[in-house]
Amino acid sequence: MAGYLLIDFLLPHDYMGQHDHPPGTYDLSAKRSPKDLKRTGLLLALGVSVHNFPEGMATLAAALEDLNLGLVIAVAIAIHNIPEGLAISASIYSSQGSHRTAFFWSFLSGVSEIAGAGLGALILLPILTERVMGFCLAAVAGTMVLISIDEIIPTAKSLASEHMPIVGVICGMIVVMLSLWALG
Repeated sequence: MAGYLLIDFLLPHDYMGQHDHPPGTYDLSAKRSPKDLKRTGLLLALGVSVHNFPEGMATLAAALEDLNLGLVIAVAIAIHNIPEGLAISASIYSSQGSHRTAFFWSFLSGVSEIAGAGLGALILLPILTERVMGFCLAAVAGTMVLISIDEIIPTAKSLASEHMPIVGVICGMIVVMLSLWALG
């Protein structure tokens, strides 16, 4: 989280969510919005890349322990990567108008998961314990929570109807809760 905060302080920006914009009526053609959306998209891509890196290591560690468990974790992670990629793509595309640029940043954030698995296999495997993995996953979870609170939710509130971003957060929590319950 400290690394993200440092980046956040060093990059000059104007928070979309901190201005008086009627919900759902933010003008995407305004001079300020594309830059703000690009910044949000790039920070999100960076945060998701950092988040995906240890997920690759976790998938590798699980697969080495039990191949079936590794496959279940890989499928679960692939499913939850879909909205992450969409969030990155939507922000970048809205600010740049380029499908290729939006795809590139989403793709790059997804490839970091493969890089995490590769690095875990080559370098970290000898020291990859449950405790080390726990610290890695806790650090990236904190980073994603910070990005969500600092960037994604305020931006979503300025672009959507008044309560839709919070409804989305609640729906996501319900899906996670039901998934955990279903898995036992």
